[in-house]
Formats: sequence, C-alpha cells, structure tokens
Amino acid sequence: MQKLSTQAEWIARAQAVLPAGGFGNFDPGIVIARGEGSRVWDEDGNEYVDYLIGSGPMLLGHGHPEVLEAVFEQLPKGMTFFANNAKGVELAEAIVDAVPCCEQVRFVASGGEADMYAIRLARAYTGRDKILKFEGGYHGMSAEAQMSLAPAARVNFPQPVPDSAGIPQSVADQMLIAPYNDLAAVEALLSEHDDVAAIIAEPLQRIIPPVPGYLQGLRDLCDRHGVLLIFDEIVTGFRLAYGGAQERYGVTPDICTLGKIIGGGFPLAALGASADIMRHFDKAVVGADKWLMQLGTLSGNPVAAAAGLKTMEILRREGAYDRLRAIGGQLQKMQSDALTQAGIAHRICGDETLFDIYFTDRPCRDYRDAQHDDPGLSALYNDMLRRLGIFKSAGKLYPSLAITEADLDQTKAAVLAAVQALVMRRT
Repeated sequence: MQKLSTQAEWIARAQAVLPAGGFGNFDPGIVIARGEGSRVWDEDGNEYVDYLIGSGPMLLGHGHPEVLEAVFEQLPKGMTFFANNAKGVELAEAIVDAVPCCEQVRFVASGGEADMYAIRLARAYTGRDKILKFEGGYHGMSAEAQMSLAPAARVNFPQPVPDSAGIPQSVADQMLIAPYNDLAAVEALLSEHDDVAAIIAEPLQRIIPPVPGYLQGLRDLCDRHGVLLIFDEIVTGFRLAYGGAQERYGVTPDICTLGKIIGGGFPLAALGASADIMRHFDKAVVGADKWLMQLGTLSGNPVAAAAGLKTMEILRREGAYDRLRAIGGQLQKMQSDALTQAGIAHRICGDETLFDIYFTDRPCRDYRDAQHDDPGLSALYNDMLRRLGIFKSAGKLYPSLAITEADLDQTKAAVLAAVQALVMRRT
C-alpha cells in the first residue's frame, strides 16, 4: 500500500506551485484534510476544535446532515447552468424576506466581488465618484477596498494608504478615509466634499463594535448629504441575527452585501437594495449610459443556493441564535476570567457571535486603538491554543452551532494552559 503524504510533504508540494506556499488566506503551515461537525483534522491526523469555520460560513459546522441532503438532492439535477434556476430564485426570495434593505438582490460568487459591485452601484445611482471608507475596514480585494485596510503608516485622515502594489494613484484620489466610531470626522468630510457617492462600512468592523448611536448617526448624515450607506454584511449577515446587523442594531442601509453563510459553505455572495437602486442592473429600464453590467459564470449557482437555503431554514428554528450567543458568551467568559485571574490586561472585543482578545487595557473604538500592547503575547497565546487542539485565526474567533459541551471543556483547558504560558513569559 502506498504511504499517504504527510503534512510536511503537502507543505513542500504547495511551496513548489503556490506563491508563498499557500492560497493567500490562512497559515500555509497547516493543511486541513477534513472537517466534521465542530472539528477539523490536518494531514497528520491532528484533531482540532474549529473556531475558524472556513472564516465564517460554516455556522452549522462541517457536513451538517440536512445541508448535505439538500446538496445531494441538487447535484444530479445539475451543478451549474449560467441561467436562472429555481433554487437561486428561492434563495433570493428568502434573502428579501430576511434583510430589511433588500427588495431585490443580485448574486455573485464572492464577498469581495459583491463589495466591488456595491461601490460601482452607488456611483451609478448617485452620479458621484468618491467613496468614504473606514481605516481598518475590510471590503475584499478591489482597488478601492485595498485602501487603508491595514496601513503600516499612520497618516493624517482622510489620506488613503494603498495596501497592495498595482493600484493607480487615480483610485486613491477618489477615496476618503475616516476613523471608525467618529461621527464628527465623517460629518466634516461630507461637509467638505459634495461628490461622495457612498459610505461603505462593516457595521461590526472586523471585531470592533459600533458605539451606541454611531450607525444611526451614519444613516442620518447620509440622508442629509444625499450619500448612500452601504453595509458590508459579508460576515455579519445571518450571524449577528437572522436579519444580520440591520436587525441587531436597528439601522437600515441603502445597499448591503452578503456572503459566507448564504452559500452554506459553497462560493456564493449577493448584494441587495431597493428596487429603485437595483434598476441599474436592468439596461431596458435605465438605458445604456446608466446600466451597470454584471455577470458571472457561477452567479446563482444552484448547489450553493440549495446549501444556503437549508442553512437559513435551520437558522430560523427557535432558539438557534440564543444558543449561538450562549456558546459565544461562555467562550468569552472562560478567557476573560482566566486572563483577569492571571492579572493580564486584555479586552474582549466584538459580539458573542464573533470576537477576539486584544492584549491591552484601552477601549477598542477604532483601528488604531484595536492593537496589542505586546503582540508577542497574542502570538504566544494563539500558538499555545493551536498546539492544544484549538483552531482559530490570529484575530478572530467564530463560534458555531456545532460546538458541544466537550468542545467547551477542551477549549477551557487549553485556555488555562495558554494563559499559564503567558504568565511564565512575563516572569
């Protein structure tokens, strides 16, 4: 029998054919072989409690039997058509029913693509060019989105800092950057610039929550200045609540983008708005000069739509979000209790459904506040958790509905050991 490749062998093979040895997403030093429920296994057979969950979409866990059944039912009927299909139409109906700002939706294949089209749609609708985004806000890989995502240099606002090579200066000229949670800064920029098409914001920026009244303040400023408000709900949609951040915070944007959960683990995303705004996708209605061209080979893919529909049906069941928040609350408490008892300064930042720890005693109000006083503490903490079978990113922890009491017990033991390692490092 041929010996199976080890993880080290897979890493070496990846380094030969992939830039930097990876897909550009996560630590290329680990190769995941499979996932089941709340757990994943690497190519060496090491088992982990999974709090990465594919960067968010696997809210029900891996291989949920009802989602698999829906996918297996669709597969023999066809995997993709580049044409309308019933599952895609049903998913659009379910999104419109759930999300306050959506009267119509348009499907794409990724969240970054949805954000790119949302920006373009705002420009088409308003006839203006400038876009205001917040420092540290993540909106995919378009040229506009790659402005001041994680700037190394702290320049004066509203100057943008490109995070990638290959972006023309002309893009930077159309971008304004503001600090998150600062309404006065936004108001000053809108008063100075009368050519802003839209403000794009994560209503929960990465893991930084909006201060009370902030999102409503953005809504009010946009209304006053004739600017569209875009909520990037790729992460928060169907996670913070069934109706997303719009339901959770009670503020309705003009346009929103959705992804991750609506595809049930398959590549699918969407943008939605009122019928009046979305008419720019209909050439027969707006004419050639105002038409926003959009097409994609896998847009509205029926397999992804079937998985998303079943995922959303399960999330509608009584108690789903209460349970998700209870799991997240336990995960927050076990870490905060252990760090507090050890005398280690920290902040739990985020929502019960999505959060992480900053090793600082500062409030986390914006990108510049949300930093570790000692990045080495965070690196050691996350490394110890990984060694002890806890799989998460360096900056986020995603609870899922698949997490069990046994998972929580294992996580708590790992947290206590990781905190002890921090204590030893400090002494």
